[in-house]
Amino acid sequence: MSTHIPAAFETAIADVPRRHVGPGGAIAVLRAGEVLAEHHWGWADAERRIPFTAETMTLVCSITKQFTCALMLDQFPDPTALDGDVRRMMPLLKGVAPDALRLAHNQSGLRDYWATAMLCGAPIEGRFTDADARRLIARTSSLQFTPGTRYSYCNQNFRILSDILQDRAGRDYAELLRERILVPAGMPRARLGADTANVPGGTVGYEGTVESGFRPAVNNVIWTGDAGLACSIEDMIAWERHIDATWHDPASRYRRQAVPVTFSDGNPASYGFGLSRMKILGRDATGHGGGLRGWRSFRFYIPSERVSVACLFNHMEDPRAAALEVLAALFGEAAPPPLTAPAPRWTGRFVEPETGLAARIEPAANGVTLQFERHPDLLPANPDGSFGANIRLSATDGTVRMQRRLDNIDTTLTPVSGTPGLDLAGTYRSAEYGAEITIINAGGALYAACSGELGIGAMQALLPHAADIWLMPCPRALDHSAPGDWTLAFRRDGAGEVVGIEVGCWLARHIDYERVA
Repeated sequence: MSTHIPAAFETAIADVPRRHVGPGGAIAVLRAGEVLAEHHWGWADAERRIPFTAETMTLVCSITKQFTCALMLDQFPDPTALDGDVRRMMPLLKGVAPDALRLAHNQSGLRDYWATAMLCGAPIEGRFTDADARRLIARTSSLQFTPGTRYSYCNQNFRILSDILQDRAGRDYAELLRERILVPAGMPRARLGADTANVPGGTVGYEGTVESGFRPAVNNVIWTGDAGLACSIEDMIAWERHIDATWHDPASRYRRQAVPVTFSDGNPASYGFGLSRMKILGRDATGHGGGLRGWRSFRFYIPSERVSVACLFNHMEDPRAAALEVLAALFGEAAPPPLTAPAPRWTGRFVEPETGLAARIEPAANGVTLQFERHPDLLPANPDGSFGANIRLSATDGTVRMQRRLDNIDTTLTPVSGTPGLDLAGTYRSAEYGAEITIINAGGALYAACSGELGIGAMQALLPHAADIWLMPCPRALDHSAPGDWTLAFRRDGAGEVVGIEVGCWLARHIDYERVA
């Protein structure tokens, strides 16, 4: 563990608000439990000119997941005791139900309700309550993959766990979390801020950019064990100190959460117990990021260096990038320059056969972009002619291979072509979700909208991908990290008539719709 602090470190800390411009934020760097730097700037509420301080409360969003898993291990050191509770929350589920550990590792096979809520007609900035969440979870009758075989980020995994912990204890989850985890860790202000429309302390989250201007973000979602925690940078400093102080105790909760995790085939998993296992500047680390509309956060701990970084923004800039810039300055290291390489010949449009999702590969400077998940991934060139690392594309004799280590997927993409027809207008219904997709040919352009128990969604212009494959954009949702493009793969009968659709996005795949009108 190096004890030298380069002069560039202080400059990097001071530069964070200038490199990641927004209303306000805070960052802290610790080594061996001692604060090397703590910086806060800007405004907790720009309209009322309330400064962002060490005590300013922000939503840390999905960082909540590790605290839910800590509470689970505190209350149930053997989480298999909760497996029956998981099954009872989904009475319609056919076949094998995921167990509590598969939920904690994001290997459940459940579809994320951030996505399925949109299929059920949820308005973009609509109210989403505990009752809405429980109803969507209870509707589950199928899974998108066999539990334990794949990874897929799924917020409701952690809501299910927090609901079970609350029901088992007969006490409010927020009370349990504060009493058993937050207070013992020395986090003076941290508490559940489940109603994201009312952040503890009155801090405002913002959307927008310097060019477009910043405006208060609208959040009307009740999050619990998946994304509901509110903390100050003072609280996060206490959490990082607690992690460092207990790291060498194998029985400590965080150390138990950081143990190696595998898939059912024995392959190593990069996620478990609400924590990502990652490489940061070549060093093993555990941590997590978070994002809701108007809020971004990121924290990690590197045991070999006993170094932690926590960064909180009340706007939509990237806190992970800020944290890595500061860490690189502390270590006196810089990322290597990208390799210059020509664009491959095998860019184009594809379908991934296991998930049924559309994929687009396009040339980019020093690499390619892959549009497959929620947002385009820029994959830099490698010396061997492949592109990317954790997501890796390569080609042999024109056959394109996609490896996704995090997801435990190694697949060959199927090239697709053709012009989609316009004979798709009609109403299609999902029996599982009681939801409908209405498609209308409006003057030669196809539009689609979702509707269901949560409301009636707005019409979206469909984008052609290939013959009988269209994309339905979903750039905004209930909160940050919208589903992105939905793949709509239309089915025809022997006479060539359209009879149904398989609908999917990265967060919710293999949803069957039958044509009803």
